[in-house]
Amino acid sequence: MTDIILTADRTLMSDYHHNEFIGFGTCAPPNVIPDWLYSFLFFPPIKTNNGVPVAAPYGLRKVEAQLLNEGFNVLTVDPNHVGKYLREAKVLGIHVMDPFGLGPASSTFAAVLKKEPFLAQHFRRLMETPEIRIAKKHGLKIIVGGSGVWQFKYREKFVEEYGIDCIIEGEAEKVIGKIVNAALNGDALPRYYEVGVEETPSLEEIPDIQNPSINGLVEIGRGCCRGCKFCSVTLRPLRWFSLEKIIKEIDVNIQSGYASNVCLHAEDVMLYGSKNTVPDEQKLIALHEAASKKCDGGISWSHCSLATVASNPKTFSKIAEIILQNQPWWGAEVGIETGSAELAKKVMPAKAHPFKPEEWPEVVRTGMSLMHDNKLVPACTLIVGVPEETEDDLIKTIELVEDLKNVRSLIVPLFFVPLGKLKSEQWFNETQLTQLHKELLIKCLRHDFYWIDNLIDLSFEGKWYAKILRSFYTVFVKLIERKARKAGVA
Repeated sequence: MTDIILTADRTLMSDYHHNEFIGFGTCAPPNVIPDWLYSFLFFPPIKTNNGVPVAAPYGLRKVEAQLLNEGFNVLTVDPNHVGKYLREAKVLGIHVMDPFGLGPASSTFAAVLKKEPFLAQHFRRLMETPEIRIAKKHGLKIIVGGSGVWQFKYREKFVEEYGIDCIIEGEAEKVIGKIVNAALNGDALPRYYEVGVEETPSLEEIPDIQNPSINGLVEIGRGCCRGCKFCSVTLRPLRWFSLEKIIKEIDVNIQSGYASNVCLHAEDVMLYGSKNTVPDEQKLIALHEAASKKCDGGISWSHCSLATVASNPKTFSKIAEIILQNQPWWGAEVGIETGSAELAKKVMPAKAHPFKPEEWPEVVRTGMSLMHDNKLVPACTLIVGVPEETEDDLIKTIELVEDLKNVRSLIVPLFFVPLGKLKSEQWFNETQLTQLHKELLIKCLRHDFYWIDNLIDLSFEGKWYAKILRSFYTVFVKLIERKARKAGVA
């Protein structure tokens, strides 16, 4: 008998053909190709053993590890098999990242294409699983956590309708045990639990994962020191894990036989071990040399800032040299956000540090050029509709995108979503799009279409199924390009 079952929706329980970039496809709505084919291309189901996934989202693995360390009887299960494990379970924990498609990428796609994103559809389908509804009637407690829980404040009716008992916002390691224990004992649960500063776990209180994480993702730190107003991560304290702790988690993935690679996760991997915005070259090199020895399948990064790359080209090149010993390229998510120095000064003044915010456009050009030369392929974001944005800000951003045409990258414009210090501001939506906004969208789309074939080739280089998948992706891109042209945005 398993008391606690953990799961996530179908779009999260996938390894995206072992390429995190492809996972962004879950943010899109149903489109020009059949849903079954789209899911195969962008979020194929993870392999399972009797319904237990070979890997699971990293955040879910952290909660699983904490509960196991506290002696609870817990099992992580694939969403397609969750029903058969609920007969005797008392608690169902659900990990969410963008449950209603309100995140910047998915809300932008939904607004433009006028349909609900796949990730929102699949979260709702999970909650509508008949066995969950039946178990709920028999006393099952449902607890939800993850980076997307802020969205439930906008969907209170959904919480009531689907019987969600407790929503935990924040780093849950120090609180998940007491909440689960209360659920098992039949005690009243708080509907919305915000983890306070005093409950934020220290490095020593964060457990090591005990089972494989999707695509070998391993945290190297938490928090951010940049303080951008539109981001909620900057509200968390900056902490870096020891090299020994990181290697232990890499070993969990490798020794399981699931992953021979690692995706190093932090808001800015280049700042690993630092106390401010100046990289610690010694710790960075030690991290990458240790990871490279362990992971013959390669290294990727979750996020990287342009300022750390631009201000430390020699350090960046040394790291690239280590990474490129075992692979032809690597990727990371990168926030450009705006090409306007004036807007950067207003909403993200420390993002350019150690440079001045007035130098931000040149920081972007320099950083992106270094990434191109060192074979790092960035998936870049721009924020459209930030409060106080002016026409001149948009013109500067359009000019910057034009300057980046020869840099191998994806550039994705995202509608402003009120988060972080700007959470009381108004959402930006498609009805507010001006001609300049549309011109920016067109510039980004053309940039991405120009580079997409090259990126597909890089993504599947050396894979036996490369030709098959490449043909599918190529057809998909051509269909989207044709549809965009008909709509006048390409």
